[in-house]
Amino acid sequence: MFTGYCFIFISSLIFLFVMRVIAKVVGLVDKPNDRKHHKGAIPLVGGISIFAAISVTFLSFLPHTRDLYLYLSCALVLIILGAFDDRLDISFKIRLIVQAAISIAMIVIGGHSLHNLGFLMGSETIHLSVFTSYIITVIGVIGAINAFNMVDGIDGLLGGLAAVTIGSMGVVFYLSGNTYLSTVCGLIVVAIIPYIMLNLGIPFGSKAKVFMGDAGSMFIGFTVVWLLIKATQDPASYAFKPVTALWLIAIPLMDMATIMIRRVRKGQSPFKPDREHLHHIFQRLGLSSRQTLLTICSMALVCSVIGLWSDYIGIAESTMFVAFLVMFVCYFTAISHIFRIVTFVRNILGIKTHKSRSR
Repeated sequence: MFTGYCFIFISSLIFLFVMRVIAKVVGLVDKPNDRKHHKGAIPLVGGISIFAAISVTFLSFLPHTRDLYLYLSCALVLIILGAFDDRLDISFKIRLIVQAAISIAMIVIGGHSLHNLGFLMGSETIHLSVFTSYIITVIGVIGAINAFNMVDGIDGLLGGLAAVTIGSMGVVFYLSGNTYLSTVCGLIVVAIIPYIMLNLGIPFGSKAKVFMGDAGSMFIGFTVVWLLIKATQDPASYAFKPVTALWLIAIPLMDMATIMIRRVRKGQSPFKPDREHLHHIFQRLGLSSRQTLLTICSMALVCSVIGLWSDYIGIAESTMFVAFLVMFVCYFTAISHIFRIVTFVRNILGIKTHKSRSR
């Protein structure tokens, strides 16, 4: 499969450069505004290019199955939706409707649903009824898609978090003997690497810079939740407990939940864009973009390791679930009072406070 890994890396890189040219012609670019402080018009083709590379590679190197066609078809719909959103800024209601439709197609056609939540509440496993399973799955898919969409705020972050989550699943699939899904995860991670390089200006500098775009963030979110459902619900590919999935997407999930709760408490729409995400807060605290990227990806990696290790050594699912809820409460409280906490610590340590600027 070494050939496949080389092929997907090269094809992803080629698609990125080709799509950059096309994006500038059709106006699929991101321009600076009050919330976006980058320089110049940046092509929004990262996700489109990654999807193109994945599609060509999967169809060339992997067995053609109904499941593969369904995954690529659903992803294509999200790519098209995201591209229209990137170009025309369509209503979030339309995005939610299409995402819900994709979820239902995944359930009805592919039989992929969240129907077993494991032993979250103690000694008895939680099996959902068909109707409840549909509702929970739709909410879960929409939630994962938008969680990864919301973290796409600084260079390298979405790609880095996706690589951590999907890479972690790839390792677990491999250790559980599922070489097929392990290879799938590995190919996806390799396809993301060229995007991360160009997004960070490596090695071509800012002249070749690209952004993921809503097309990419929705595609990445959908891919993550698809693999999580395969890993926790499908007997043929079962790799870890359902509660472990929460730990694998802990940072995007907690960031989304925190920001939406804060917006609702302010009387705002939970989908209203702002600069209050975790990466924005870190930058306002004085961290550079690269330091913020490293810090958040490290946090995600630690959460993934904790979740997978707890799963491996057999810690009770109810304990893992309670621990996750405690972590979220601590996270929410810390983020809600982060500047007071930092000021207090600086005063204790005798460190002078400097005004930070949003970047």
